[in-house]
Amino acid sequence: MGLRHLQVALSKRLEIVGLCDSSPAALDNAVAEHGLARSLIYNDFATLLRAAAPECVVIATHAPSHAELVCAAAENGATHIFCEKPAAVSLAQCDQMIEVCRRYGARLAVNHQMRYMEQYRLPKRLLSSAEFGGFSSATFVTGNIGLAMNGTHYVEAFHYLADEPTSEVAARLAPQSGSNPRGAAFRDAAGFIRLTTAFGRRMTLECGDDLGHGCQAVYAARNGVIYVDELAGRIRSSVRLSTHRDLPTTRYGMPAEINEGEIAPADALTPTRAVLDDLLADGDYPTGESGRAALAAIVAAHVSSEAGGVAVRIDDGLPRERCFPWA
Repeated sequence: MGLRHLQVALSKRLEIVGLCDSSPAALDNAVAEHGLARSLIYNDFATLLRAAAPECVVIATHAPSHAELVCAAAENGATHIFCEKPAAVSLAQCDQMIEVCRRYGARLAVNHQMRYMEQYRLPKRLLSSAEFGGFSSATFVTGNIGLAMNGTHYVEAFHYLADEPTSEVAARLAPQSGSNPRGAAFRDAAGFIRLTTAFGRRMTLECGDDLGHGCQAVYAARNGVIYVDELAGRIRSSVRLSTHRDLPTTRYGMPAEINEGEIAPADALTPTRAVLDDLLADGDYPTGESGRAALAAIVAAHVSSEAGGVAVRIDDGLPRERCFPWA
């Protein structure tokens, strides 16, 4: 993701004032691939902040270092900070990042991209129409994607679709099978998670380690259903005819209008650029608070699973200081 962020910054013709990485090979690749000067390379983040004085800092490290680096950037004068997800490895770290950025006047964005992608913008627009009657639920069936690494994306997407955060979580989790693609030091969860909002909107995410193909989404509203094959870029909708729209929900077999078409498939660079655009323009970007809300749902899922799958409320009772081995 570091190289992708660099590509995005260069495509926006931003001035690159410094690159830092613990891997010399990664820095060499970045310099060689984009023809950058060796003088831009720093082996120590604190030195980069002091010497280069960046206005915008992108944090594309693994999650355990996010809080430290975000806080250091804010304390050293960065006005715009763009952090990869998951935002941190504990709720306390999230709170620290948000508080320090607020204290120093820095804007913090977390790279939750779903609100910029047609896969979610189009269903949201359709579901909120009078024709569909309002968003009720979302079901995502994916492969073994990791609850923190990729599941947080779906939680953020749910909050975007529902226009409200999660209030309650129930889950059954197990350790993610196989080696973690980010390294042996990291562990994530696989399994089943169900989120509910205060107004009763629901999301179910199936990301068990016995699932290994595709990313499918089903969105349900009072009068219709939308199916999205996220990787293939296909969308199908089925909605009641207007003549039957006001009939009760028990009449679920009414004639429908069915539409099928293409939708832009998943892409990392384009929505990442959109997040950065909004951050630099002080627009409606995914804030540190929205990153914390997604993380709180994941923490609650672990608490629920450890308690046998009971529903857990999102409130001050969640373990703030508990750190998770996420990447």
